[in-house]
Formats: sequence, structure tokens, C-alpha cells
Amino acid sequence: MRVTEYVTFDAVGLAQLVAQGEVTCAELLAAAHEAVQAVNPQINAVVETWPVGEAPHPGGAPLAGVPFLVKDIGVSMAGRRMELGSRLAAGNVARTDSFLAVRLRRAGLMTFGRTATPEMAYSITTEPVLYGATRNPWDPERSAGGSSGGAGAAVAAGVVPIAHATDAAGSLRIPAACNGLFGLKPTRGRVSMGPDSDEVFSGLAVHGSVSRTVRDSAVLLDQILGPEPGDPYSARQPSRPYAQEVTRPPGRLRIAVLTHAWGGRRTTAPVTDALSRTAGLLESLGHQVEEADVPLGAGWEEYVLAHARLFTAHLAATVDEVATALGRPVDPSTLEPVTLAGYHYGQQTSAAQFAAALTVRNRVARSLAHCFETHDILLTPTLPELPAPLGTHTDGAHTPDGPGWIDHVFSRSPFTMPFNTAGTPAMSVPVTTDSRTGLPIGMQFAAGYGREDLLFRLAGQLEQADPWVDRTPPIWAGNHTKL
Repeated sequence: MRVTEYVTFDAVGLAQLVAQGEVTCAELLAAAHEAVQAVNPQINAVVETWPVGEAPHPGGAPLAGVPFLVKDIGVSMAGRRMELGSRLAAGNVARTDSFLAVRLRRAGLMTFGRTATPEMAYSITTEPVLYGATRNPWDPERSAGGSSGGAGAAVAAGVVPIAHATDAAGSLRIPAACNGLFGLKPTRGRVSMGPDSDEVFSGLAVHGSVSRTVRDSAVLLDQILGPEPGDPYSARQPSRPYAQEVTRPPGRLRIAVLTHAWGGRRTTAPVTDALSRTAGLLESLGHQVEEADVPLGAGWEEYVLAHARLFTAHLAATVDEVATALGRPVDPSTLEPVTLAGYHYGQQTSAAQFAAALTVRNRVARSLAHCFETHDILLTPTLPELPAPLGTHTDGAHTPDGPGWIDHVFSRSPFTMPFNTAGTPAMSVPVTTDSRTGLPIGMQFAAGYGREDLLFRLAGQLEQADPWVDRTPPIWAGNHTKL
């Protein structure tokens, strides 16, 4: 299969070709490798590729034969490197498979490489010292987002139709928005984080994906959801497969709109214009759309400080574990300045401060839950601005303190984090683009706990009403006609 043909199919479509005998797993994998060679020198999204062992049986699993990439953090595959985007973990090889790795394999996916992440997934841009910056296929002078920026850039550029991503503060929704993709953050407890972790960042982090089509994300979530033995909790199982929800009508939804974020950050004009156009599209589809006041449940400074303590305390524990296992020092030779500052702050966080931060988490979760008693969906921009130029989050950030960095990250991405705090599902949908630059603009839709079904129905409706799959960036594997 030529790359120019390969990039026209989503994951479900490729799996159907394999099942029907029209293409082999080996041919798809060869096309994916050629796509990497064609675009990765320009975007630096894929940090390693490897040969795949035994191919899955055609038609034996929903995504059998589809090439796939995993993020360089969060999912371990026995015998493969997982370096966490950090010099501290450079060369680290996983000894065992995580539960997610097993489920990805059972789904029939052919994982052939890993994508870039900022160090320890501790940023909303992917510019680590270890790999260098990942560039946005829509404009290589701009960020691809983070922390799943490598995944976002690789999917947007046509390397794979869907890729693994994680989300602890917007880490899959932000790259989805920056790269013109669909990305849904599942409910807390929907996908197991084990066996090496029971929960990550006190339940703020989840596994998910970024994809070009809604159905791909739905089918993959169907394959990876559900508890594993020893999980501390799990979300209630859906009544039907999410893949079926994508084509179900959502009905007339009550949609609340939040234009400007908590904390006082104003949304820029291109994004407010896109939000207005999205609201108009929703009204044309029969939904009730209205501006609403959505209390956060905590003052912004209190909110930032609580999460600075949660994030950095966990960061410090992870850094110590990796440093001990690999026999390396924790200093500027192994960690970037913002990570090192967070590490030191986390070491100083007391148990009482950590417990108080969890109390703030609870208050925010309870407050946001009230929104979904009066509305079905909360609509916000995913980001308050267009994708930032490279260096925006790193230049001048060489002497931060722990809370200062979290405040910076939250101020640049104020809409996404609260739904990690609350544990509720939220998705970024590439509804529209900026009329002046052509850059994609993502819109975030959030729903109540466990209501991914509602989000998938709405996403499917939006995808049908205003399709985005044919919008491709200038850096696109399909543009290489010789492949």
C-alpha cells in the first residue's frame, strides 16, 4: 500500500481492509514506517521505532493490523525503552507489560514505536532537552502542545491514524486542539493505570488517545476500558459499546458556555470567534445553548497551590524512584530547570499540605458536578489562544519555583485542568479553524461523571455536520507523492 493511500483511511478503515484481505499487516506497517521517514525529520514527533513481532490474525480483533504508537510515558512494554522524556531515565528499559500494553495488543494494534513527551509529562509543550522540540505540522514554528505533543503531531501528519496519549491536566486535549484532532479524556477510573500504579497524580491522570476520527477513539476506548485486579476504584461500565454511541443521535442537549476561564485569563479574539461559530452550529443542530456561570469551588490561587503540591509531591517520588533504580544523581545534569524546581518543592510539601490539597480537589469536583445537574454539556475553548510559538513555555523559565511553574501552565491552559480535578470526561473537538492563519482551534466539551456516551454522540453529530477529516496540515505524509 502506498503512503498516499494509507493516509486516507482511519484505524477502523485500515482494520477492515486487513480483515477483508485487501492489504496485509506487513504492508500497513511498511507504509507507517515510510510515513515516519517522510515527515518526522520536520516535526520530531517519533523518538524511536522498532520491528514488530508476530502480526495479529486478520479480523481477529477490532483494530487488527493497525500501526500504532505509544507515548514515552505511562505505558510500559517489556523489553522496550520508556525514558519519560528525561535524561534521568535515558536508556531505561521496561521489564514488564503494563495492563494497558496487554489490552492494546489484544485489540490487534501493531505498536512499532514511541512518541515524544516533555520531561516527566510536566509541561503543555513538548520541547524536552532529551529529544529536542516537537513541531506542529500546521506551522513548524509553533508548539504541538503537550504533554502528548509527539502523539498529536504524528497523527496530524498522517504517520498513524490514532496514537496513545495521557492526560493529567489537558495533556491529550491540548495536543488535539493544537493539531486539529479529536481527543477524549475518559472518566477517572475508566482505564486501569496498573499494575505499577493504582492512580497517577492522585487520580488526575488517565489514559486515552488522539485520533483523526471520532469512531477510532470510541473503538479504542471500548478495547482498553474496565478494571483490573487491585485497582482502587473503577467507573461504571457503559451500557453499550462507545462505538455504537458515535452514530446515535444525542437528542436536544442543554449546553452551558463558558467563554472566559476561571482565574481571570481572557480568551483571545480568534478563539472567541471560533466559540461563537461553534455555538451557532450547535443551535442549528437543535441544542439549547446559553452562557452560564460555573463556579470552580475554590479561589484560583488556592486551586493553583493545591495542584502544585499534588503534582510536585508525586513528581518528587517518581524522580527519586527512577534515580535510585538507575543509579543517577538528581541535579541539572539529569533534570531540566522546571522539573528540578518542582522536585525540590515536592520534597518540601508536608503530609498535611498534601491532605489539604486533596480537600480542594474534592470541593472542585463537587462544585463542577452541580453544573451537570442543570446542563448536559459544558462548552469551553480547549485553549484560550492559538498554538503558541516554540519557546513560549521554556524561554525565561530557567529559574522557576514549583508553584510558579504550575501557575504558568494553568494560566496558559486554564480550561482543561478542572475536569482532571473533577474526574469527569471531556473532549477536544476540531470544530473550526482560525480564518486568518488557518490554524486549527479546538473546542472542549465536558459532561458529568461517566458520561462518555453523551460526548461520543455529540462528537459524532458534529463530525457529520461539519467534517474535519479532510483538513490536512502542510506537513502531511500524503503530500509525498513518491511514497
